[in-house]
Amino acid sequence: MELIENLNWRYATKKFDATKKISSQDLDTILEAVRLSASSYGLQLYKILVIEDAELRAKLQPAAWNQSQIVDASQLIVFCNYSSVKAEHIDEYLRLKADTQGMKLEDLKAYGDFMKSKLGEFSPEAQGVWTARQTYIALGYLLNACAALRIDACPMEGFEPEKFNEILGLQERGFMLP
Repeated sequence: MELIENLNWRYATKKFDATKKISSQDLDTILEAVRLSASSYGLQLYKILVIEDAELRAKLQPAAWNQSQIVDASQLIVFCNYSSVKAEHIDEYLRLKADTQGMKLEDLKAYGDFMKSKLGEFSPEAQGVWTARQTYIALGYLLNACAALRIDACPMEGFEPEKFNEILGLQERGFMLP
């Protein structure tokens, strides 16, 4: 099975060749795989930052324990989850769903009310944990897409989230690192 072959090929790359770049077509494919990721209720309460700016990556490197992957990889892709779930996030999703699936927005009202009710039961901390879990699902899709394309990848948790949050200005935008 091709999937298993891809997964057997995949590994966490520790050294990247800084002269090699992912093509824009392959990057688009990887990001599309993430967009198509499964998520609870269909909500995708995360953002993906594709960081190519060398100066910004150099600023982030000390906050990632000086790991070379931060500056040597073709792109640094940072997954950020929403720090809380708001009614407007759900409303925005429902508008998109109605538009893309040719549905009437009012036909989705009960679904929206259900999501708002269930997610509203979570404490702010639990909402952050829930959105972080959804973000990790998307990361899995990215890793599978990279493996299928035979593109090296290295998922990392070896960094200081609070410093990344500060450097990237995530909290002001309602995001956090999972």
